[in-house]
Amino acid sequence: MDTDRARQHAVGDIPRRTAARYAHKTAIIDGATTLTFAEFDQAVNRVANALLERGLRKGDRCAILSRNRWEYAVLSFATARIGVILVPINFMLNAEEVAYILEHSGAATVVAEAGLAETADGAIALQSGDVRRIMLDGNDGHRDWEPFAELLSAPDTAPPFVSISDDDPVRLMYTSGTESRPKGALLSSRALMWEYVSCAIDGGMSHDDVELHALPLYHCAQLDCFLGPDIYLGATSIITAGPDPETVLALIEKHGVTKFFAPPTVWISLLRSPAFDTTDLSTLAKGYYGASAMPVEVLREIAERLPNVRLWNFYGQTEMSPVATILAPHEQLTHAGSAGRPVLNVETFVVDEHGEPLPAGEVGEIVHRSPHATLGYYNDPEKTAEAFAGGFFHSGDLGVFDEHGLLRVVDRKKDMIKTGGENVASREVEEAIYLHPGVAEVAVFGVADPKWVEAVAAVVVPRDGVALTDQEVVEHCRARLAGYKTPKHVVLAASLPKNPSGKILKRVLREEFETSRKSTA
Repeated sequence: MDTDRARQHAVGDIPRRTAARYAHKTAIIDGATTLTFAEFDQAVNRVANALLERGLRKGDRCAILSRNRWEYAVLSFATARIGVILVPINFMLNAEEVAYILEHSGAATVVAEAGLAETADGAIALQSGDVRRIMLDGNDGHRDWEPFAELLSAPDTAPPFVSISDDDPVRLMYTSGTESRPKGALLSSRALMWEYVSCAIDGGMSHDDVELHALPLYHCAQLDCFLGPDIYLGATSIITAGPDPETVLALIEKHGVTKFFAPPTVWISLLRSPAFDTTDLSTLAKGYYGASAMPVEVLREIAERLPNVRLWNFYGQTEMSPVATILAPHEQLTHAGSAGRPVLNVETFVVDEHGEPLPAGEVGEIVHRSPHATLGYYNDPEKTAEAFAGGFFHSGDLGVFDEHGLLRVVDRKKDMIKTGGENVASREVEEAIYLHPGVAEVAVFGVADPKWVEAVAAVVVPRDGVALTDQEVVEHCRARLAGYKTPKHVVLAASLPKNPSGKILKRVLREEFETSRKSTA
């Protein structure tokens, strides 16, 4: 209907509207590539039309397996423009893990960079569907892959119109939970648009920002807390492949970067870099972190060595698109470790086991009501119903509000490990270890780590008569899991502590591990 078209305000419309305001302003810089907002919008149109020409239609899934590059940004908006659901995949996963996502999502198209084509080919061979293959950087001798450049050079630059309603899904993000396999969270255009507004308002974002995007774009934090709002506002985005500290520092100086997001592990690596004190960081004014709390001593060091930088702590999860609460700059030191306050478009509560809100000072599950929330888990109505029980989205985290209205996350109801900003489900690691014939029992949990903030640790009970070594367990995991999921610490034990009902007491194991580490330090 004409009224629907006149009123449409979807993620795919963002580049066109921003180009109308800032046509000649720089939108993207990636190495030698620079795009104005007008050029970025035109690239989005070309790719969107080319995808339509190749038979993709609203509701189809298109997976992307790539490190950060400017084409990633183009594809994310091109798919949204025509209602194709983008499926970002963690480039650190192995072929088997990628195959599960392709199979579960039903992706009929995979876009990958050349360096990951072998993994993608292996994954495609392991699943049953027929998959179109598009390579971001040429096809480099891979005859089954079409070069992405052919999409970018498509002749049709007119904006395609596909009617996108607020709750049409445009993104399918796979997130690790307590299950051994990740769940696919469907995010709608409305969820992302309202989340962009929340980030911009409560995150102090502006059209004159110059932001460096160094954390992976497959992750919703970099993609939807920062890149999306930057394109929406008309800010300039510098894209780089990864958060190498020397590269990050050099790019901040070179481009006059004003804004940067990273988990605490990366901020710590910048502070420890030999290049830190010789690099001009005077333009940097806004710093953001998430995934875990920033150690107080690091907050103080940032305040001392980067006195002009204001910090924000973003807390949330993939299913919240992903931000739910933010700790503002003026509360960083006085409320260190806090997750802050609910953002503009989110209501957050702490509830008891019956779903009733708890008063300040009482620990319960953190739940939300917000248009940010996922539409649900793809092809999993049971998990969706469980997550939305009682009319809240249940985060699975335990928390408490203090007397000032600030939220503190005190534990993870779901047994999740956040290592270097990545989610690792302990059960997935446990199930991989249980595949070893010499393992009788295993418990996996997170422990404090100076580099990763939290590291994966495993306590393993060998079967009777089996001479198992810790290194053997590590090598067994490396062959089956992504590197960041492989335990950094393995301890062999005669038994595991359990409560009367037989549940393994991971808290006791964690305490014993920390005590043992201190005694041997």
